[in-house]
Amino acid sequence: MGLTFAAGAVSVRTPATSANLGPGFDALGLALALYDDLTARVTGGGFAVTVTGEGAGELPADEKHLVVRAMLATFDELGERPPGLAVECVNRIPQARGLGSSSAAIVGGVQLARALVAGGAEDLGAEGALRVAARLEGHPDNVAPCLLGGFTIAWTEGAGARSVRLETHPDVRPTVFVPTEKGYTAAARRALPPAVPHADAAFNAGRSALLVHALTTDPRLLFPATEDRLHQGYRGEAMPGTASLVAALRSVGVPAVVSGAGPSVIAFTEVPGDFRAGTQWRAETLGVDGGGALVKGSMVEHAERTTVAAGRTS
Repeated sequence: MGLTFAAGAVSVRTPATSANLGPGFDALGLALALYDDLTARVTGGGFAVTVTGEGAGELPADEKHLVVRAMLATFDELGERPPGLAVECVNRIPQARGLGSSSAAIVGGVQLARALVAGGAEDLGAEGALRVAARLEGHPDNVAPCLLGGFTIAWTEGAGARSVRLETHPDVRPTVFVPTEKGYTAAARRALPPAVPHADAAFNAGRSALLVHALTTDPRLLFPATEDRLHQGYRGEAMPGTASLVAALRSVGVPAVVSGAGPSVIAFTEVPGDFRAGTQWRAETLGVDGGGALVKGSMVEHAERTTVAAGRTS
């Protein structure tokens, strides 16, 4: 017996994210209160995508669009594809800036597909949704906070990606600095060496542990907790403007790091009012998103806040 698809449209709101957060390379991520709104419905055939906002006129308008690719991968997990899809994307997350635009598209597609299938959220639970999203993205550090909201620690083991979600301290008030120029994760990863000194790895292990404590319990420790020796220094030559801004913010005591693979920068506490980043940067203070990818529609209406590692909803 085939799947039952929703007769009407379903919608999902997906948050921007920042990954790595300094020392937590490929492991730590934070959901930010900046959102893409996606809507999808099943049609009699074909794939049509409408994009407004960020990426309009640049992104594919057919089955090559990342949202549709994520939806089809999720339908495959559930056992059947619909004959066609119509998708509308209202994008506010800057594209290719280190703020999780691809993760927002992937997680949005996974959630839309689950919501378009009767019982889809139960047949493919939050653990399965995270695994599908991480497989498509290639690593779980951005998709975990996008799916779950808040501050997440993600890792991969035999069955795939897993994550735990934590609440941030109320004094954590991120400001993102978004440049006019784009950056690409693949290029940023090519700048990384195949091995690092043992002392640097040990340094980052300690700082990553401290960062978990600082973000959740004691923001006064955010400055030392955001020191990194694993990736930012290697990428600096390819992103000199980003490296200079991080250094300038840290020189006035602001715990700032590269957001994801860059070129955006994220600061975790208030930036002095007289600080000037330069005309090539757009600064925006954002809250921490607590809900993750919120779904509304005829087959499901809920916000999943799941401790995936423990296999329970909280």
